[in-house]
Amino acid sequence: MFLAQDLLNNIIIMKKIFFILLFLFLTQLSFAEVYKWVDEKGGVHFTDDILQIPEKYRPQIERLGLSEEKTDTKKIEGKSSTNKNEGTYRDRIGRDEGYWKGQVEEWNKRMKDAQERVNSLRTKYNELTEKFNESKSSAERINLRKERDQIKNEMDRYKTQIEEAKHMLEKKIPEEAEIFKAKPEWIKQ
Repeated sequence: MFLAQDLLNNIIIMKKIFFILLFLFLTQLSFAEVYKWVDEKGGVHFTDDILQIPEKYRPQIERLGLSEEKTDTKKIEGKSSTNKNEGTYRDRIGRDEGYWKGQVEEWNKRMKDAQERVNSLRTKYNELTEKFNESKSSAERINLRKERDQIKNEMDRYKTQIEEAKHMLEKKIPEEAEIFKAKPEWIKQ
């Protein structure tokens, strides 16, 4: 009886986790970068595709929508900060080595934090298992089992985060770097 109820509870929890992850994924997609530029007649234009901006206006673009990635919109003596003649290589849309290393560092930190949480939760889970095995009271065993199941679900959530970070580091970031012509050494771990 309790086994069927535990299984049903686990299925409900897994459904909730799935929908939360789906929601988070879909909201991430909605935060696309938007570029603002002004033409020679003073007309203001917006686009989410930097390749749609004429080359002569790219030095003065302004990135909108991402608080952590603001670009310098000032011209320096008629040259932009993305000018390749300044000695620093940038990818196709003007991001430099710092951007790419920051992405790798951020995902490495996320993965490390999730791994630490899993290890901490595993210790708690093992302690509860020992208490469960030593307990003679069925009421106490039920409570310990519930607590242990909650910790197991939390561990699974962090393991999902670890897998997401691995996927980003091993597949998505390298693919994006290749598309935007970033130097491969910028994403080395």
